[in-house]
Amino acid sequence: MAKERILEVENLTVAFKTYGGSVQAVRGTDFYLDKGETLAIVGESGCGKTVTAKAIMGLLPIDNTTIGNENSKIMFNGRNLIKLTEGELADLRGKEISMIFQDPMTSLNPTMRIGEQIAESVLIHNQISKEKAKEIAIKMLKLVQIPNPEERYKQYPFEFSGGMRQRVMIAIALACDPKILIADEPTTALDVTIQAQIMKLINELKKDLDTGVILVTHDLGVVAGAADRIIVMYAGKIVESGRTEDIFYNLKHPYTYALLQSVPKLTKDTSKKLYSLQGTPPDLIDPPKGCGFAPRCDFAMKICSIKTPEKTTFAEGHEAYCWLHHEKANTQGVPELILTRGESSGK
Repeated sequence: MAKERILEVENLTVAFKTYGGSVQAVRGTDFYLDKGETLAIVGESGCGKTVTAKAIMGLLPIDNTTIGNENSKIMFNGRNLIKLTEGELADLRGKEISMIFQDPMTSLNPTMRIGEQIAESVLIHNQISKEKAKEIAIKMLKLVQIPNPEERYKQYPFEFSGGMRQRVMIAIALACDPKILIADEPTTALDVTIQAQIMKLINELKKDLDTGVILVTHDLGVVAGAADRIIVMYAGKIVESGRTEDIFYNLKHPYTYALLQSVPKLTKDTSKKLYSLQGTPPDLIDPPKGCGFAPRCDFAMKICSIKTPEKTTFAEGHEAYCWLHHEKANTQGVPELILTRGESSGK
């Protein structure tokens, strides 16, 4: 049975005006989200993953940001979100598409009671009484597994632990039963035990509410058991995308390989140093002509710094942008894991 597609992003570009020039933060990304699935966007800091999420939400500053071009689309419910006014986006945010931000302490109002903050998001989008909004807020606190929700409703953010505050952020985001939930680094600054609890909670709520989830993170360990599909971004572009099992066990891009090599593994010899990716990402005020990863890639060829890689398809939904999969590529020393040939699009 075909899944219902709830979001389609085509050729998304985002540029920021600065004193030094225009920063090309996102450089033509294409992806989709189906109802009830979790899509992870991974990559190191500055790769464009959070900017992509905020572009969907319409949360980027309008005075110095250019979103999209004549071919760009963010399609949701038959509407291109790029073309909507601020008022139309405000109606959408929190009701149809919600976001959990990185730091709940700075996202929550320290002067308002927790319950009032949840109820406020419900009142903004629904014509209901304050009493009914309070009932929904207590129900949401219970849903995100906060004990004694009636008492917790009256408390302030400083009375909650980091994990509890993140649960409150999830409650606020889901209070209006959105179709899409964007979680931007939802486990940052939490210890590993709480991280696991938060990811388990998001996964359970996704199934219960049939919500589509976009999980933004730099940590591949977080997405291993949570995502259905993964997008790997680098220097504002998607370099590889596919099902979670494809990315972990059948990866095709050297950057994905480097990310996985840098994740600690219990089975590895602890006396050996953990892999460290050398170099720095490119300056996106003056983006590279070829592959942005080429200066840091152990397997780069001459063409990599001259021409943007073609898209190669390996299986349904598994794609990578890398010259190593061209029939004329020099693959000496390249790990066998990367080398399986696919079908080049010539794009």
